[in-house]
Amino acid sequence: MKVEQISIFIENKSGRLAEVTRVLGEAGVNIRALSLADTSDFGILRLIVNKTDEAKAVLKSKGFTVNKTDVVAVEVPDRPLGLNSILEILDQGKVNVEYMYAFVERCGENAVIIFRFDNTDDAIQVLTQGGITILTGERIYNM
Repeated sequence: MKVEQISIFIENKSGRLAEVTRVLGEAGVNIRALSLADTSDFGILRLIVNKTDEAKAVLKSKGFTVNKTDVVAVEVPDRPLGLNSILEILDQGKVNVEYMYAFVERCGENAVIIFRFDNTDDAIQVLTQGGITILTGERIYNM
């Protein structure tokens, strides 16, 4: 039920983001979801891609610093308080959300949110016990 995410550390200067997307595209890697956080000097680009290991290898070969992290893809009701219903379950289960970002496609009538937790296994257990649908990596990579 975990999804692999890659994080790329990039200098905050013109052209670096374009270089990452070019390198991935030329390797046949499709970006499924992304989040970019930056400071004045560098950024962290977090990606869900269809070929995680290939993406990591090709980026490293081009000099990028890349890490792989487990995240969780959760179906969230696409309505007012939909996200809140998930966050309330996590709060009741004492699970901390480190960060989250939206996926590029919907899953039926639901939105998909990518979550990073301080304890992924506990989060999966709490969500599952709460009746929340967690999407597999295979489903996410192929959406």
